[in-house]
Amino acid sequence: MYFTMFLSSIGFTIVITSLWPYLQRIDDTANATFLGWVVAAYSLGQMVASPIFGLWSNYRPRREPLVCSIFINLSANIYYAYAYLPATNNKIHILMSRAFVGFGAGNVAVVRSYVAGATSLKERTSAMANMSACQALGFILGPALQACLSFVGEKGVTVKIIDLQLNMYTTPAILAAFFGLINILLVILVLREHRVDDHGRLIRAINYTSEDRVDISEETEETIDQVAVLTSNILFFIVMFIFAVFETIATPLSMDMFAWTRKEAVLYNGIIICCIGFESILVFLVVKMASQRVGDRPVLLAGLIIIFCGFFILLPWGNHYPKIQWADLKNNSLVSQISKDITLASNGSLEPTGCPYEQTWCQYTPAIHLAQFISSDILIGVGYPACNVMSYTLYSKILGPKPQGVYMGWLTASGSGARTLGPVFVSQVYTILGPRWAFSFICGMVVGAIILFSSLYHRLIAFSVRLGRTAEQ
Repeated sequence: MYFTMFLSSIGFTIVITSLWPYLQRIDDTANATFLGWVVAAYSLGQMVASPIFGLWSNYRPRREPLVCSIFINLSANIYYAYAYLPATNNKIHILMSRAFVGFGAGNVAVVRSYVAGATSLKERTSAMANMSACQALGFILGPALQACLSFVGEKGVTVKIIDLQLNMYTTPAILAAFFGLINILLVILVLREHRVDDHGRLIRAINYTSEDRVDISEETEETIDQVAVLTSNILFFIVMFIFAVFETIATPLSMDMFAWTRKEAVLYNGIIICCIGFESILVFLVVKMASQRVGDRPVLLAGLIIIFCGFFILLPWGNHYPKIQWADLKNNSLVSQISKDITLASNGSLEPTGCPYEQTWCQYTPAIHLAQFISSDILIGVGYPACNVMSYTLYSKILGPKPQGVYMGWLTASGSGARTLGPVFVSQVYTILGPRWAFSFICGMVVGAIILFSSLYHRLIAFSVRLGRTAEQ
């Protein structure tokens, strides 16, 4: 299950930094707003699939939904690699392929429910942190592989037999499909069903026999704190929304603010995300120790505060403005009616760089400095993994011994809903109003999450602790 999460993470991140340049290259009608829809399509597919696969895993061997979902993911990555081939509507094919990749990623609910059911209450935080560390490792290697594959170049080579163009955009998707094939083989050959109660005692009946499961369900259905469940879903939604905004806007923001080319943006953002992934693994190790000393809830609260600081730092300030595409700055006034040929000559490059003049806020919003961008990356790289692992660790403890496939499906769906709305929101607000409004809204959202969490702090406790069966640690 750890390895499945690892490969699932690679499958997503291996193309995320090259998605925007790929769109621009194969369909010149694609803009930053459409990028938001493309990134959101992945999460929309996952949101639809998660409860389905979660329910499936409650009543059938988990091997079945896992193999099915991974095969869908594998096929969708191949579809993505061929999205350049049609003569028209290439951006729609990118959109559809990402939606199917996301649908296949609905197996995250199955993975989380398996880990929750296979660990005792004492082991849960450590196991969830390990799973998140595997996810972070995939998060590291995905952009790192993309950064390495950027040296293949935009032209690459063409395999005429299968009519496939292997370049810096399509090769990562083919590699992700190959990882999916490995994953299917491992699930078929290695995976075994296993489930224990909160105290670590083996539960014999898994999926097939309904007697034990019905007893547990009847016992816990009436006593699960639904307010705590709903609150956990809301908090997880906010955490995932915030990070979806961050990962969506990183490439367009860096290209607008720092005048990076498409290739530079893919390479540099791949390196940055890789570093954030390494940082996340260290955070998971710290989280495991910190949660044993102070508990899960204080760690989650600290993570939210750190995320707030990360986005607050990212707000534009100063009197330095970004370079404008297709325009010259003369006597501090914008001369926007400049021909494309003159601009290309002044840039000395075949590819325009800087902030597009269609985004009017570029003319009056101060540029974000590279130091701000890096500092924000570091803080979000600490806050997000802490909030992520604590959110579903607390959630699994709140649910207790009940089979958690469906509930984990809803949690994953709430996170996927956030990853659907986040990119659409930020691409719209960023394109129209700029980074100041976009990041101010995020700061307000984090403050709301902190207030909600603080007001219901006393209810976010483990099932067995609330019933007095286990002392709170």
